[in-house]
Amino acid sequence: MSMSIEEQVLESEYQLMLDHLTLRSRGSGFLIEDIEQEFEHLLVYQGQDWVGRGEIKNAEIQGHVYAYQIFLKRWKEAHLNN
Repeated sequence: MSMSIEEQVLESEYQLMLDHLTLRSRGSGFLIEDIEQEFEHLLVYQGQDWVGRGEIKNAEIQGHVYAYQIFLKRWKEAHLNN
């Protein structure tokens, strides 16, 4: 079965954002607190859909939310359990 355009967008945006966050984490000056703050702002933005963004934009945002969640989980497991 083929994926819907919304599923394709969600998957693509998830992977792009996860790759972006991983790359950022390798740079000098990286602070996990910055990522946590961005995630909080993203959640607020996600909830502000009072004018109706449409399914594709919502899928994009949801992909970003998933990427931040997974990145934060993996980062904390790797750095806080040592």
